[in-house]
Amino acid sequence: MIRPGRPDTVASEWASASPRRWAAGFIAAAALAGAVALPCHAVGSDSDPQEAADPEYAAGKKAIEEKDWNNAIKFFSSSALRAPGNADIQNYLGYAYRNAGKLDAAFDHYQRALKLNPKHRGAHEYIGEAYLMVKDLAKAEEHLAALDRICLLPCEEYSDLKAKVAAYKKGAR
Repeated sequence: MIRPGRPDTVASEWASASPRRWAAGFIAAAALAGAVALPCHAVGSDSDPQEAADPEYAAGKKAIEEKDWNNAIKFFSSSALRAPGNADIQNYLGYAYRNAGKLDAAFDHYQRALKLNPKHRGAHEYIGEAYLMVKDLAKAEEHLAALDRICLLPCEEYSDLKAKVAAYKKGAR
């Protein structure tokens, strides 16, 4: 039963709500949306599902932590055979090859990562660093510009590459 003087629908109740009530509702909805989004995976996090599913992927990450570039290459190459569409694996391979001094292979894997995921922030950062190693400032700046477009908020990959480009320019003078 509808009581006299009381709106008969939730919509009309919200339409007459005070700005304070609207703000409270918006904050509650934003908090709920944030809580739902929390399970998303970030590369390098402790809850990496690929690491749990693939022992060689996990071994590759451990080899990278230990700066054992040849074993990282071995493990991630094996993992890539099982997950050829995984941009993170390609990025890790590029990183390992770059640190092993094998820049041609590093560029190849970074480009594969970016082909699989054109917005892969880590691949943009690391290929930019690799371009600085071969003294190609223009290409490094292209990837810095890509990160500037991709990162809606300040992101570590952009900041790191920006600092390396600035250091490169300072050293080149």
